[in-house]
Amino acid sequence: MKPTLKSHLQKQSYYIVGEHSGVKLCGWMRKALTEGRVCYKQQFYGIKTHKCLQMSPTVNQCTQNCNFCWRYQGETETGFSKLDEPEFILDEAIKGQRTLLTGYKGNEKCNMPLWKDAQEPNQVAISLTGEPTLYPRLGDFIGVCKKRGMTTFLVTNGTQPEALEKLDPLPTQLYVTVAAPGKDIYEKVCRPLIPDGWERLMRTLELLPSLDTRTVIRHTLVKDHNLCDVKGYAKLDKIADANFVEPKGFVFVGYARQRMTLTNMPSQDEIRQFTTELGEELGLIMADEKPDSRVTVLAKDKKDLKIPGLE
Repeated sequence: MKPTLKSHLQKQSYYIVGEHSGVKLCGWMRKALTEGRVCYKQQFYGIKTHKCLQMSPTVNQCTQNCNFCWRYQGETETGFSKLDEPEFILDEAIKGQRTLLTGYKGNEKCNMPLWKDAQEPNQVAISLTGEPTLYPRLGDFIGVCKKRGMTTFLVTNGTQPEALEKLDPLPTQLYVTVAAPGKDIYEKVCRPLIPDGWERLMRTLELLPSLDTRTVIRHTLVKDHNLCDVKGYAKLDKIADANFVEPKGFVFVGYARQRMTLTNMPSQDEIRQFTTELGEELGLIMADEKPDSRVTVLAKDKKDLKIPGLE
């Protein structure tokens, strides 16, 4: 990693791991420790907010420069000059999480039993930044997590169908972000760095029904950009046939503030309306919502949300 980029990320409170990975405390980690509030992934699916490790093996590698992304995009790469080992990445990521948590120990509002429990994460959100499927040893990394009894949530932009097809083992839950109802909007909003990004995403959606794991389609919705054409999104969702669909409102944070405005954040009412219309197209119900995260979830039945064995 270039020293200038590393310094830039560290100023943003990233803990850098090796040559291409990183950890950053989720805002909901702070809220869980100091306010007793939990993230939507705990509310919907049953993971524990305070035991979740938010990381990425690709902090600067991606195939898109999405307008709504919080990531610093000034030096985006699509490959690696050196690869770190999966065990090293996980060990150092946990070490980094513990380092970042240190400051909370002196916070009088911090729940100390939760803080102590947070030292041993049991859930890995491979979703912090970049495109994780570009890391060639992602399957090995998920395998290391699995051997240690950790659940894994992988978020991908869907432009690497070959990587998903070969991924072994699969994560506990696989998210594919679909941020456009058609190719024209995709190219304007997601700004692919590869010539066939949309076609690759379509191949991923076609692949999804064959993958033996829990799957989620996430629609990141930006007002005046891609919050439109419910029928177009529904057509794509029918191809993917995922277990769940998550319409989620864009949040005005990080470097997205240089590309968007506060008015581009949809209200929860607008997300709820989109969800209702999409659910009618797909024959699904709005199984839950979390207004403070501007997110809803569509499913066949609310009881399907919780991951077996976590309760």
